[in-house]
Amino acid sequence: MKPKILIVDDERILKQISWVLEPQYEVFTASNEAEALNLFEKEKPPVVTLDISLNPQDPSDLGGMRLLEGILSQEPLTRVIVVTGNNDENNVLRALRLGAFDYYSKPIGLEEIKVMIQRALHSYHLQQRLHANYRKSEQGFHGIIAKSKSMQEIFRFIELVALSDISVLICGESGTGKELVAHAIHQQSERKGNPFVVVNCGAIPENLLESELFGHEKGAFTGAHAQKRGKFELAHTGTLFLDEIGELAPSLQVKLLRFLQDRRIERVGGSQSIELDVRIIAATNRDLKRDMETNNFRKDLYYRLKVVPLDIPPLRERKEDIIPLVQYFLNKLCQEHRRPPMMVSPEAEGTLLMHRWSGNVRELENLISRAVVLSPHAVIKPRDLGFPLDHIPTDVNLKFAKKALEMDFVRKALSQNKGIVSRAARELGISRVNLYELIQKYNIHIQEFKMSGASKSQMKTREVS
Repeated sequence: MKPKILIVDDERILKQISWVLEPQYEVFTASNEAEALNLFEKEKPPVVTLDISLNPQDPSDLGGMRLLEGILSQEPLTRVIVVTGNNDENNVLRALRLGAFDYYSKPIGLEEIKVMIQRALHSYHLQQRLHANYRKSEQGFHGIIAKSKSMQEIFRFIELVALSDISVLICGESGTGKELVAHAIHQQSERKGNPFVVVNCGAIPENLLESELFGHEKGAFTGAHAQKRGKFELAHTGTLFLDEIGELAPSLQVKLLRFLQDRRIERVGGSQSIELDVRIIAATNRDLKRDMETNNFRKDLYYRLKVVPLDIPPLRERKEDIIPLVQYFLNKLCQEHRRPPMMVSPEAEGTLLMHRWSGNVRELENLISRAVVLSPHAVIKPRDLGFPLDHIPTDVNLKFAKKALEMDFVRKALSQNKGIVSRAARELGISRVNLYELIQKYNIHIQEFKMSGASKSQMKTREVS
């Protein structure tokens, strides 16, 4: 089956280009915005050539730009080659920022158009493979996006611990994703179809937390106008996740310990013992051993909870996860804010990799969210990230430094060669296959270098046709 190509231009040009391309491609043609959009929605061609001046009699008509946005909003991987007249640099730059693959200025030779379309089609198929691989891992392990060795070990640990009902204590700094890990254990277990109930022990006042956890009987206290089931009962046959367990008051620590011993609770103001089937997973960002030494946390409860301890490493210790997380958040947030697809410049990626991330994954998500909302461009630069660019830590280990250097060499070669893989591979002294492997390894998007190269180069007038 021949690859599909959509050409959007005036009637004279359409006949010329169609005649040249038809032996090799299934060519669809359109001379106006509505016709083009209808054909695109129906045929979904991987490559489109689009004259952004669809109405030359009215230069203010932005139909070509609207069509470009419409195509890429439906199929972001489509390779759109924009066609312009001479001295139309502003529109070219705008089109490239919107996500156009390449451009040419009229007039141009037909053979050059063929080469450009072949390159666009090759890029489409490569990006389609990379995108398919990314989509497979985009949702990660039960929603946890991570490629680092330390997190892969945690995933294997989750699979093992999910097979039983023993209590788990998850430790880690704020923002590392402890609730996601707890939910992954639940989803991996036989309880996955049953409730997963979350209680943040530090977010509920102490005088309300007992009722929230264990429920109460009617008339148990002022305002208790009806019987209420607590979180323990709501989690029956499922999992109860107790976040910030270190904030639990001593009196509630006793009640939790009692449940872990005999699997029964009593509602506040009640005397009936209620037997429950609930798995307990707890989490903390505190040093519970130190809290035990100061008598702020019960030793017997600590060892009951810590049947299986699980420590989540901070983001600064697993830098391999930063760029996959950035790509995930960009995709998610661009959809939420209805923005065209965005990417991060190589310089911004370097800044992100060197940041300390005291707030971990939560801080990274907030930072990318800010950049998506505030950046006016499709490519996020270091200045869009909101922290000092000269604040780069020096304690970078040798292994990471080598990886960063390798990634930097690949990016620079692609940038200098405007995303042309064969040229970049020659410059690096490696094969194209090896370069494609590095591109996939470091989650590099070739498109950003085509956009960057076009914005820096001077507009060139090409051969008449």
